[in-house]
Amino acid sequence: MSDPSVMAPLLGAAVGLILALTGAGGGIIGVPLLVFGLGLPIQQAGPIGLLAVGLAAGLGSLLGLRQGILRYRAAALIGVCGLLTVPAGVFLAQRIPNQPLTLAFALLLAWTGWRALRRVRLQPDSGESATNPRPCRLNPDVGRFDWNLPCACALGGTGLLSGLLSGLLGVGGGFVIVPALTRYTDLPAESVIATSLGVMTLVSVGGIAAAAAEGSIVWPIALPFGGGAIAGLLLGRALAARFAGRRLQQSFAVLCLIVAALLIGRVASAVV
Repeated sequence: MSDPSVMAPLLGAAVGLILALTGAGGGIIGVPLLVFGLGLPIQQAGPIGLLAVGLAAGLGSLLGLRQGILRYRAAALIGVCGLLTVPAGVFLAQRIPNQPLTLAFALLLAWTGWRALRRVRLQPDSGESATNPRPCRLNPDVGRFDWNLPCACALGGTGLLSGLLSGLLGVGGGFVIVPALTRYTDLPAESVIATSLGVMTLVSVGGIAAAAAEGSIVWPIALPFGGGAIAGLLLGRALAARFAGRRLQQSFAVLCLIVAALLIGRVASAVV
């Protein structure tokens, strides 16, 4: 097995880099990196991945708030709803056997990759989405959302789902939050990413606290992994303008599908 003191920061840097470039996918890639790179079971990899996502997302959200692109009220609503369901996810994760949990993670990863590819294919038809009214719309006069019940329900439901998945699988929930913000709001892409990072910060705090209470965080691996994630996020922010776009989304989608196939193969070989 690789030396954790060397591999953990490098793997964490990959998580932070993906997080900065996409606003999502850091945790959902981080967990397989820990499984394959350090040989950890999902029950241990999940909380470590969530810690790394929380640290990197916290830094990214602070920078976004400083730039004025983080919609903090929307992030607070989604995040608080996510905190309600995180403990249930952590409780289930510690009681589900490793193989079924790994298979569930792989299927979720495959779905994420498929959805990402689908979004890329539909991007040229973006003019169509402008004709569909979205429940959460910015008021140009004040630069804030015009809040209404459909908007609150859409964002609150997003938070409940992302919190459950964060606790269960150790993911930050960005792969749920970013598509939801894109679908339900008219925020520009940079604001979607910053707001997603703000939500992941809040949700990760609840997941980390619950996992620590369960005693399921391996701190000698978690801390260097988290430090690497912070370094990767800072690097990713510097590179975001150069590499963002369709090709980046396609690469992320293909990576998700490949890793999902590897995880499914790992489960199949263990069963046989």
